Amino acid sequence: MSVRRLAEDSVQPASFAFSSENAVWAERTIGKYPEGRQQSAVIPLLMRAQEQEGWVSKAAIEHVADRLQMPLIRVLEVATFYTQFQLKPVGTRAHVQVCGTTPCMLRGSDALKDVCRHRIHHDQFHLNEAGTLSWEEVECLGACVNAPMVMIFKDTYEDLTPERLEEIIDAFERGEGASVPVGPQIDRHLSSPVGGPTTLTDGNAGEGASRPAAEAPHQGTGAGAATGGTPPSQAGRPDTHAPETDPTLAGPGKATNGNADQHAEAAEKVDVAEGADQPGAGRTGGTQQGPTGAAEKDADALERGSASKDADQARRDGPLGVKGDAAESAVVQDHKRVDAPDHAGADRAPAGDARPEPSGSAPVENKRVTDDVLPGPVGGDRPRTNAEVEADEAKSEKGERRDA
Repeated sequence: MSVRRLAEDSVQPASFAFSSENAVWAERTIGKYPEGRQQSAVIPLLMRAQEQEGWVSKAAIEHVADRLQMPLIRVLEVATFYTQFQLKPVGTRAHVQVCGTTPCMLRGSDALKDVCRHRIHHDQFHLNEAGTLSWEEVECLGACVNAPMVMIFKDTYEDLTPERLEEIIDAFERGEGASVPVGPQIDRHLSSPVGGPTTLTDGNAGEGASRPAAEAPHQGTGAGAATGGTPPSQAGRPDTHAPETDPTLAGPGKATNGNADQHAEAAEKVDVAEGADQPGAGRTGGTQQGPTGAAEKDADALERGSASKDADQARRDGPLGVKGDAAESAVVQDHKRVDAPDHAGADRAPAGDARPEPSGSAPVENKRVTDDVLPGPVGGDRPRTNAEVEADEAKSEKGERRDA
């Protein structure tokens, strides 16, 4: 951002005071703010001083600071920050601000700046020889759709050509600036399209008003239908038969068969949500319910049944393939928790978890066993415990001592 400084002392006026009319306006503007907030009127007062004198002088800044009881530095900060305040004298009849941002630049603002250099002065912020005209390049002035444009004091002049801008400058130099129409300088109303509106060109009656009665769509039965026009209640509704808005179609995009029966399509679909809480429904890694899901569930059940039968057979055969109850008895004696034999109840019939003696084999005492110990190797294949190993080592040491 460029440094903004006050004008040289040679051009600064000795004093400043609002005119009687502007003084009344200033008091009324200050009174709009609550007590203690009068300093909020600093920008309006500086703008009114600029409109009165054409620019903001040092004396005007000091007068506003005294009027609002503000420190002088605070008013200087405002005046030097906003580029809308002119800190040097400008043309007494016109100060042309040319927009140079992208939309206006693409539409020919460079040619407008060339006109200002030729008609006013080669450099910005410099007066012409008579002191009536000056110019500068500014940022966006807010009428991009009507680019290029310029602003002279408070009015904007849009849709300019270099020739038209030169005519406007000449008019202001002659003192006839009030006769120049503001806004677009071509056949355009405000910001509407060039050449006039392109939509809603048939008035408020809607599109159906310009059609014959036989061709007007969606006609009602009220007073509007009797005259052949669109009733007021229907004027704002879309007049189209597109699939997205046609009320006669069952759904968007079904113009060819919009009213077809959809029951057959629904029957072919498989309801995935139905039975979702059952086994094999996909929630716990199983299969989905449906034509194929049932078959897979039966196969899983058959596989589980076969595995159970194999486990029962292995339990009867024993870990090493030994047949009969003898292997089971050996497993019970070696690797299950066995209670002390109950000799007193030998003559009683087996009850609970007591097992009968196998026929054709050596008598086996009735034992109460528990199933919380897994079966292991039988007979001599049982691994030795630490206590047994330590006992054998102790015996070996005693025998060596005797021999010694």
